Amino acid sequence: MEPVPTSFHLGPFTFHTYGLGLAIAFYVAYRYAEHRFRRRGLSVEKFGWFAASLIVLGLLGARIAHVATNWSFYQSHPTDVLAVWQGGLSSFGGIVLAAPFGYFFARKWWPETAILDFTDALIPALLLGWSLGRFLGPQFMVAGGGHITHQWFGLHYAGQEGKRVPVPLLQGLEDGLLWLSLIYVEHRKNGRAASGLVTGIGLLVWGIVRSTDEKLLLGQDSSSGSLGVQIAGVILAIMGAAILVSVARRPAKAVSN
Repeated sequence: MEPVPTSFHLGPFTFHTYGLGLAIAFYVAYRYAEHRFRRRGLSVEKFGWFAASLIVLGLLGARIAHVATNWSFYQSHPTDVLAVWQGGLSSFGGIVLAAPFGYFFARKWWPETAILDFTDALIPALLLGWSLGRFLGPQFMVAGGGHITHQWFGLHYAGQEGKRVPVPLLQGLEDGLLWLSLIYVEHRKNGRAASGLVTGIGLLVWGIVRSTDEKLLLGQDSSSGSLGVQIAGVILAIMGAAILVSVARRPAKAVSN
């Protein structure tokens, strides 16, 4: 059985499906986030700069983290450091670098907006983009699968022997369901949940699920630092839980209508 394709050709040009899939995911997330900002009355004048900055920083951080946690390989193959079309982006590496800059830009360009209101508007769009990215990005990268499996759902991936657990598809489904859950929460609250509720749920669930996936489906086969990802997922879940506790303890008069 042929592995999942990682590229296709149009005449003399070669297009890597990994990068093309990520580009589609970025565009959808950008347009959807812009729509959510407008619906909440937030200015979108600087949003293009904000999104572009986070994309660049996120990709840079994701690549740096991947290379750092696989240095034994890249030390012997230095020319592959920039070969992002083969895959190799660490989600949490991107978050670590992009998040502080995102906070800085949010305070600079939207100073009148509480940070949790800002993240409530942004996180569902990030999750939708992440879901599409998993379906269209890592699914088509080199060595994109998880553990070896003999089950019917296993797929063949370029650069890996045997049938593999289709982790990108599973994570795309998980992220999509979480996105739908957050939209449902907003709908139940007439489109505007308590400030921080969407952010807290998103961080808590995504952190737990991402850490669990790494432990059970990827483990040391992961190319992004298995233990580090698991720890980062737990930290993210703790942050989400702390936000939800804060929301629950907030006086009723402080809850947004």
